Amino acid sequence: MSEQVEPLSDDLDENLDRFIVEALERGCVWGLQGSEGWALCASEEHDDMDVMPFWSQESFARVHCVDDWAGYTPAAIDLGEFLEEWLPGMHEDLLLVGVNWNQELDGDEMEPIDLLEEFETEMGD
Repeated sequence: MSEQVEPLSDDLDENLDRFIVEALERGCVWGLQGSEGWALCASEEHDDMDVMPFWSQESFARVHCVDDWAGYTPAAIDLGEFLEEWLPGMHEDLLLVGVNWNQELDGDEMEPIDLLEEFETEMGD
């Protein structure tokens, strides 16, 4: 029996906060991995930039394994590795990070360094 998970909100700030809190609690984040690599999509906010989405729970990621991402599966990334390697690497590669996008693919697109600062602020409390 799986636990009932509260769905993501229409409030993007709330989803960002939830991403950080749940990632710290669980020690990982979830991306979508396929034969071609990790799922990416074009930014809605910035021309010529791609976004790599991540979620705080496997079930949130799994919802998106349809249509263009039907060949992808949720894959966990250790939080330490995500913070120390992925976010700085994404910054260097000029990628944005998508955070806890809901079923309609609504969610924040952030600079990876800004997300890293959000985690550092939360861990400093």
